[in-house]
Formats: sequence, C-alpha cells, structure tokens
Amino acid sequence: MRHLLPLSLVSLLSACALPPLPPENPQMAWIDLYTQTGRLVMAERLDGKRLDDGRYFQVTPGPHTLLIRFDYEVTWGARWNDPQYRTCYMRVEYPNFKAGQRYRLEGWVLGISPEARLHDASGAIVGDDNQQSCLY
Repeated sequence: MRHLLPLSLVSLLSACALPPLPPENPQMAWIDLYTQTGRLVMAERLDGKRLDDGRYFQVTPGPHTLLIRFDYEVTWGARWNDPQYRTCYMRVEYPNFKAGQRYRLEGWVLGISPEARLHDASGAIVGDDNQQSCLY
C-alpha cells in the first residue's frame, strides 16, 4: 500500500503536464519564444490564424506575420509595492523565413514599454514589432 501512494502521485502530476513539443520539421523554420523581463510570451496567431499550441511557431519558408501575447509586471510612482500586470499583443512580420533555420522571438520590457524582437540563428535582429495593443 505504501508503494501505491507515490505511484498515484506521479500519475496524477503527469496528467497535468504539457504535451511534448513536436519534432522540428527540416522543411520548416522553427521560432522559439523567450523573455527575461516578462512573465509570459506566447504564440497567438500565425498569418491571422489562431494557434493550438502557444509555446512555439513552426512556419513554412517565406513571409509570415506572427502575433505574440506578452504579459509583464508594471510598477510605477506611488504604486511601486502594488504591481499591475499588463498584457500586450505584438505583431512581428518577417519576409524571409528559411527552411531548417531556428529563430528566437523575444519579448522584453524597459520601464512600461514592451518590445518584441526576432533574432536569426546567428543572434542578429531581423525583425521587431510593428504593431501593439496593450491591456491592463
């Protein structure tokens, strides 16, 4: 009986785990999402179509429009000890995704202004957000 409890606990916790990411398709470009200054960066839409899994983008070669959700904490003025949380949707367009390449879309914030930057495999910035919509 003592051995069933840990086994039951492991089974219960694994039921809550996210499914594994699909394997990278060498015929597509892979876009990882990343932030150091925010709480969440999530893929929302690819070329206007809602995505089922917000943890990544995987796109065909060529031009695409990516929409990300970026959540972060904002503190200012007399409310420095009572942070507010802000959600922004940011659009990044890039005309030249290449098959087999890995990209990184990074959401970050300086002060209260968010930004998104798209980096290629070498780390060079190849795109940034050109439209934002933010909510408190």
